[in-house]
Amino acid sequence: MANILHLMPDLEPDEMNYVQTLVRDMSEEQARQFANIYRARRREPMLILVTTIIGFFGVAGIQRFVIGQIGLGLLYLFTGGLCVIGTIIDLINYRRLAYEYNVKEAQQVIAMMQY
Repeated sequence: MANILHLMPDLEPDEMNYVQTLVRDMSEEQARQFANIYRARRREPMLILVTTIIGFFGVAGIQRFVIGQIGLGLLYLFTGGLCVIGTIIDLINYRRLAYEYNVKEAQQVIAMMQY
């Protein structure tokens, strides 16, 4: 049983719990491989916060492009962050945006490792 705390100590608590359930049945080598791939693909919540602040004062929608939501990024870009309301909501929910993106990436890494 691999302990993700030793492999990725910088994870947020809720993300760490989720990832720990994913690697629970993996060998130490598999967990290390998962951690290396996942670390390269995940997004830090602070990155989402910074890009949202940039979007608030500059070009709206950058945070959505960063997390791979191209359609919403374009919508925010052309509507000024949905008249700034969407950007304010993203400022409040930046941790949730990062967590949802990271969960999706973790699932993709697990699927990739199974093939």
